[in-house]
Amino acid sequence: TITADTAGRASILLLFAMLFDLLDGRVARLTRTQSSFGLQLDSLADVISFGVAPALLIYKAALFRHPIAGSLAAFLFVACGVVRLARFNVMSSSEPREKKPGRNTVGLPIPPAAAGLVALVVARPRASFDLAEELFSQIALGLTIALSLLMVSTVPFRSFKDLKLNTSTVLLVSFAVASSVFVWRHFSVHLVLVWLLSVYVAIGILEMVRALTRRGRRLAQSSIPPVEP
Repeated sequence: TITADTAGRASILLLFAMLFDLLDGRVARLTRTQSSFGLQLDSLADVISFGVAPALLIYKAALFRHPIAGSLAAFLFVACGVVRLARFNVMSSSEPREKKPGRNTVGLPIPPAAAGLVALVVARPRASFDLAEELFSQIALGLTIALSLLMVSTVPFRSFKDLKLNTSTVLLVSFAVASSVFVWRHFSVHLVLVWLLSVYVAIGILEMVRALTRRGRRLAQSSIPPVEP
């Protein structure tokens, strides 16, 4: 196991890695220095920063209580992260380099998935009694598996790479800020990141359900035979 202080320092380092990962792509696009080598190198760094490191962190913080299931869940997270990055590289390589980033990305990106594990470690209960630790380990086990499967799913998630200053963006940012303040004041500051990532995942799932509903309606309408005059 690891102490809360050690977990906190590791979480901060991973959050800095997420910040730099967010910036490097934008810097490459602004300076027009994108390359296939950079794409592959970025993915290799992501495997370590957002795959291996968070999996090791959540295992040492909670999953060690379930040696076999916890080890398999941690391995599943890393494996699904590698598959997610490989799929992203293949899709990116098949697109023109000058093409602008799309609105959605297929599957949960690995940085938000890693942030989910980091957020859970940060929100780790400070109580040291066995019941709280056991409940936390079970939640961590379920969340690790869920995030792993979402990474290799076909659920469309917002990439936020084409955000524009409009009414929708202002409303989304306002909701994120207001709800975060509410969670902070009424629950705990450690749960803010958990809440924001839950909203992000919920948006992706709701948009997928809405797209499937629209597709079902179109198929139903196309299957209705035309009425003869």
